[in-house]
Amino acid sequence: MSFYRNAVWFVKGLQEYTKSGYEAAAKHFIPGDLEVNLSGRSFMITGANSGIGKAAAHEIAKRGGTVHLVCRNKGRAETAKDEIVELSKNQNVFVHIVDMSNAKQVWEFVQSFSQSNSVNVLINNAGCMVNQRELTEEGIEKNFATNTLGTYILTMALIPTLKQAEDPRVVTVSSGGMLVQKMTVDDLQSEKGTFDGTMVYAQNKRQQVILTERWASQYKEIHFSSMHPGWADTPAVQLSMPDFHAKMKNKLRTEAMGADTVVWLAVSPMATKQPSGLFFQDRKAVATHLPLASSRSSSTDEEKLLEVLDQLAQKFKP
Repeated sequence: MSFYRNAVWFVKGLQEYTKSGYEAAAKHFIPGDLEVNLSGRSFMITGANSGIGKAAAHEIAKRGGTVHLVCRNKGRAETAKDEIVELSKNQNVFVHIVDMSNAKQVWEFVQSFSQSNSVNVLINNAGCMVNQRELTEEGIEKNFATNTLGTYILTMALIPTLKQAEDPRVVTVSSGGMLVQKMTVDDLQSEKGTFDGTMVYAQNKRQQVILTERWASQYKEIHFSSMHPGWADTPAVQLSMPDFHAKMKNKLRTEAMGADTVVWLAVSPMATKQPSGLFFQDRKAVATHLPLASSRSSSTDEEKLLEVLDQLAQKFKP
């Protein structure tokens, strides 16, 4: 089954996830969809010092939004901030140093942030693909800690703040790679079998899609969506998937193309006309499973995922 999923997915990817796939899809975009004035609206973007996060931050700042860059590396974050301010002519760009793989740090950040700031839109973009099994100082497998647990804690902790905002949204940058995975709820931290970073990452991205669907049904006042940016030429792809990058680099999307649907979901009035909880690609809701791929989880498994995440979140809450 996994061979079937991988083969079908790769063919689909070559047609849809590449630069030419984006160009074909863009012919159907509604003109003027992104012509919005965002002054007075506040956006938090994780992993915003490079790649898709930085491109999205720039587009939002350009339209007058207040942007909170949540990054791990202070030097790179400050450089990104300076570039965004210079290009957008918008001074309302702020840096927050947070390691998304550190649950306690994520909690502490939200607690202090929420005291004096509001946020209209959260963009969960930070992600990592570590190719060897590695534990954080809190003893959590690193990919899961960053991609799933960090995203879960940040979103859950910000829900009270988001509920008070006008037109609140949460956009989670997932990946089409999740289509090749069925969630394995009994091995969330990849302790069994051989460790394959690419597959672990795809598992985490599947978990994010499930979380988005669950949050949408639970918190009706907030618009939730997840999305696939396509195959974009970002520093993260160059670093964690060098072979794929070398093979595909002439076909890869630009960072701005990868960020387009993130920005659309975060700012366009059209985006919230779509039901909450869907998975998007190139401004369109798309299926979360390949045909005949047997990748659906039972609601019991989904409940178990939420249970495990909640227990871990509570364990590290200061």
